[in-house]
Amino acid sequence: MAAPLASVAFQNAMVFQVYAILSRSLDRRMSTSEPPSYTSVALAGVGTGALQTLILSPVELVKIRLQLEAAGRKRQGPVDMARDIMRREGLRGIYRGLTVTALRDAPSHGVYFWTYEYARERLHPGCRSTGQESLATMLVSGGLAGVASWVCCYPLDVVKSRLQAQTQTHPPSPRYRGVVDCFRQSVREEGLPVLWRGLGTAVARAFVVNGAIFSAYELALRFLVRNNGRQTLVMEEMKCHDH
Repeated sequence: MAAPLASVAFQNAMVFQVYAILSRSLDRRMSTSEPPSYTSVALAGVGTGALQTLILSPVELVKIRLQLEAAGRKRQGPVDMARDIMRREGLRGIYRGLTVTALRDAPSHGVYFWTYEYARERLHPGCRSTGQESLATMLVSGGLAGVASWVCCYPLDVVKSRLQAQTQTHPPSPRYRGVVDCFRQSVREEGLPVLWRGLGTAVARAFVVNGAIFSAYELALRFLVRNNGRQTLVMEEMKCHDH
């Protein structure tokens, strides 16, 4: 658990910051008082998901390898596991699964942010401009965004986990030769349901976790904006007193 827990705070901070920058830069409307268009929201989400894979892919690889570590071996920590992978498989090994992770995260983040913005506006019309939606709206919209993002990418997540679980050094050669080969072998041997195995648990967790994440994000933004407004007002009052 240490590997994902150590990176989750930094990952979420980076994701929301990159998304905020991209959603504004991709919107041709120059007014900052209006919310970004849904198209800009979706494209910014895709860009954010693609960029975050550079950090997330090695972290998830280490997490999967630790979970599959043989019981008889001396248990390693995430740093030791990362060093071991680099020593045996090199930089290519630590980034094993990067392509499929990007294929999973880029579209799923587009769906993620689009669903959140669309759901909150439907539940509380006008809130994208005013930012005055209720906590319940934040929780439900964030939860729906998490569910939608997992549903659209879950088969790729299954394939990613299987690709990252294998190592280049296991004789005689890796079982799967790539994303397409992993799809074919998995479906041929276990049927189509294998691509959706565990989806129920994933979406239940996603609803709760992402509802909390978006609520925390929105409440933190309100707090920062309110404090910034107060500081600006105090500075203006001080200038008036000086004159």
